[in-house]
Amino acid sequence: MHVVVSGAGIVGASCALELVRDGRQVTILEPEAPGGRQSASYGHGCWISPASVVPMSMPGLWRRVPGYLLDSQGPLVIRWGDLARLTPWLLRFVMAGATVGRVERTAAALATLLADGPARHMALAGAIGCGDLIRQDGLLYAYPERTAFEAEALSWRLRRMTGLNWRELDRAALEAREPGLSDLYRFGILVEEGAHCRDPGGYVSAIVAHAVALGARLVPVRATGFAFDGSRLAAVETDGGVIPCDRAVIASGIRSRTLAAMAGDRVPLEAERGYHAVVDDGTAGPRHPVMPSDGRMANTPTAGGLRLSGQVELASIDAAPNWERADILVGHARRTYPGLPDGPGSVRDRWMGHRPSTPDGLPVIGPASRSSDIIHAFGHGHVGFASGPITGRIVADLVAGAAPVRDATPFAAARFGFGRV
Repeated sequence: MHVVVSGAGIVGASCALELVRDGRQVTILEPEAPGGRQSASYGHGCWISPASVVPMSMPGLWRRVPGYLLDSQGPLVIRWGDLARLTPWLLRFVMAGATVGRVERTAAALATLLADGPARHMALAGAIGCGDLIRQDGLLYAYPERTAFEAEALSWRLRRMTGLNWRELDRAALEAREPGLSDLYRFGILVEEGAHCRDPGGYVSAIVAHAVALGARLVPVRATGFAFDGSRLAAVETDGGVIPCDRAVIASGIRSRTLAAMAGDRVPLEAERGYHAVVDDGTAGPRHPVMPSDGRMANTPTAGGLRLSGQVELASIDAAPNWERADILVGHARRTYPGLPDGPGSVRDRWMGHRPSTPDGLPVIGPASRSSDIIHAFGHGHVGFASGPITGRIVADLVAGAAPVRDATPFAAARFGFGRV
């Protein structure tokens, strides 16, 4: 069986590796270098967190939307010029988190993808000879005081509901773990089972290279459509020609929406533009990954320096980056770790990319409406990196016609109610 995988981010790479392990003939379509700066996987915040079950949309969100439009410094920004185009997506986004029952269902579904994420990444990294890139040192959430943690009661209840455990840290324990952390933070939550990646781009590149070493073929083209013989898939059309195949996987990140429509499914997919900056941390930065509650950003030691990741900007994928978003991350980090170097050249890099996000916070995984020979694997938003390996296994099971290792029903494209295109 010949399977064409469109996309070589963490999800596409994981799908390709699982398929070639199953004995499939695999062709990977990726017009640029796997793990390169063009992919959301490259700029990921490095966290592999079973705590990421809390959806972006929560009860009461609608009250804050006007503020998001007016506050250019906030953690979520909506560009005015894109408001009209984004309104249908935003309405679905707000409604997805309108009740506690809805967010509980979303959290439960996400937990099936995230609960064993650290373990799967540890095993995958070891298998491809990159065990040093994944570390399970725990993930720390830092708060000014305990009351700030208690104000997020629903978020932490959702995490407890899905089986997450954590340890509370007072100021003394925080200082012992992170000596460089500002004394503004006096309470912490340590998720000890959490892990992180020291080089997301290099890791994805290594997964693809391993799949190629096992027999997959990497072709530097972009998928543009499909050819059918009745209800059966005949080929994947690309900007470099037609590739006959038996099955296809759509894992093209933010560009998956067009391919999904050609496969029969209209999916409300938008770009949650994210930013990161990499700074010189010297000896004053965090020793382990930290998320300050007032910054909503992942501060992670990596092979290239301290990566500061976060921000959500809803805008067209063609809009120019607003580097003020990255500067906000740097400014906050300097307050969080007062000893960080701030001289010329201390900011080593800035990056902007596109998280492919659905309004309900769940990815799209499962057969396409036009033909079950095409499998969707996109729209993971903030959880794509952590859930890449399990998504790859689900897709390989679906291609084999077997019951998937996780129930894919909550992730079906039909949930949006558009019907077949």
